Amino acid sequence: MSKKLLFMSAFVSAITVSFPSIAKHDFAIAIHGGAGTILKKNMTPEKQRKYEKTLLKAVNKGYALLESGKTSQEAVIAAIQILEDSPLFNAGKGAVYTYEGHHELDASIMDGKTLNAGAVSGVKIVKSPIALAEKVMEESVHVMLSGDGAERFAKEQGLTLVDNSYFDTKHRYKALQRAKKKLAEKERELKDFQAAHETLPNHFKYGTVGAVALDKYGNLTSGTSTGGMTAKRWGRVGDAPIIGAGTYANNASCAVSATGHGEYFIRYHVAADICARMQYQGIPLDMAANTVINDVLVEAGGNGGVIAVDAKGNISMPFNSTGMYRASRVAGEKPYVAIFKDKKD
Repeated sequence: MSKKLLFMSAFVSAITVSFPSIAKHDFAIAIHGGAGTILKKNMTPEKQRKYEKTLLKAVNKGYALLESGKTSQEAVIAAIQILEDSPLFNAGKGAVYTYEGHHELDASIMDGKTLNAGAVSGVKIVKSPIALAEKVMEESVHVMLSGDGAERFAKEQGLTLVDNSYFDTKHRYKALQRAKKKLAEKERELKDFQAAHETLPNHFKYGTVGAVALDKYGNLTSGTSTGGMTAKRWGRVGDAPIIGAGTYANNASCAVSATGHGEYFIRYHVAADICARMQYQGIPLDMAANTVINDVLVEAGGNGGVIAVDAKGNISMPFNSTGMYRASRVAGEKPYVAIFKDKKD
């Protein structure tokens, strides 16, 4: 354990709320693969099966680790890395392209016991951004590293580095070309790139993967990883690596990972707001999460969703978009996997 982690653990143990050792669920995990304009009419049965199979693989991997007594941190990392390695999702291998035609990846992780956290932004050659975020949390005195500095740190830590072309995929490149065409048309009309970017359809603006978990020891962890926004420029950073916006965990309340239009999640501090409403208002997780996603964000014009788990293993996965790739599993129960809205939403 790093010196920073030891200090944070000692500090937070004095201020966090203690929970009974026996929770409603001994352990639990939830994952997401992004929210957005996901329509059944655009989803072939074969493609849907691929998404569901990968989501199931990721949630079951995390569940198996929790069941065997591993920590929530280990479960979150393992689940996210399965999604990072899949070209289906906008993280790792399936990351979208920037306007200039390369990939810039972000990730973050937070420990609910200590409130220690690690994050990286704008990395281009790190195979697993979530693994680097974990190293920042455990092996550095900082919370967030970016760009070249983050990559130098990754090399020092012995993480796997790849050429930026490793993240190339044909479907993401085609999406970039469509986005640039739309941007060019609107920029000519509006004479303003920023205004033109606002007109892009939502499916160009977000896509993320994440996981939250409660382990047998009563500790919560949340993590998020993303390739960001299609055709993003100027080193844009969204909510995924920002603690409190896209990722937050606190044993006194809950763990949250967000997905959606990052600018809104940053402005409204979405992940931390959900946990704060639980902790300070004494309301249940599902009420806190739904209020923020379906009231606060909707009123502001924000689109997306979250996955969240509380200290008793209750899970909430609200979203205000047409769909969200998601899966969950609690101790002793079968996994739940879904993409579109159902009776639970």
